[in-house]
Amino acid sequence: MADSLVAYFSASGTTKKLAANLADSIGADLFEIVTKQPYTRSDLNWINPKSRSSLEMKDRFARPDIASHVEDMDKYDVIFIGFPIWWYREPSIIDTFAQSYDFTGKKIVPFATSGTSGIGDSGKNIADIAKGADVEEGLRFKARASKDELREWAKRYL
Repeated sequence: MADSLVAYFSASGTTKKLAANLADSIGADLFEIVTKQPYTRSDLNWINPKSRSSLEMKDRFARPDIASHVEDMDKYDVIFIGFPIWWYREPSIIDTFAQSYDFTGKKIVPFATSGTSGIGDSGKNIADIAKGADVEEGLRFKARASKDELREWAKRYL
């Protein structure tokens, strides 16, 4: 089995739970993508067009700073990147993550959480940023996806 990493960003904890279950089900390392400036409740108010998250998502080139980095990305062959769907795509912090490493020759597999929205063009967006990577389309999961469901899905990429 390829050395794999599950890297994720979670604003509410939903994606964190799913990522932990995925990592546990496939024996992957787990890394939380954390913004240097944590999001507050008002930052995440998607109804407010002047909230931090709204402003970031309006700017396709917004790149919030990441608080920490994966120490040895070279050891991973497959990187699963998890995130909540924001404005029908990946949050800007995921773009920062995708731009922060040399993913040449690596497989990136996006996965997302959302109540109703699909994963949209997130895989394509990540592929445009993570130069040299083989980026899959990815999949949106329900928050309560089982470890068995996650393992069966992930096996096709390992």
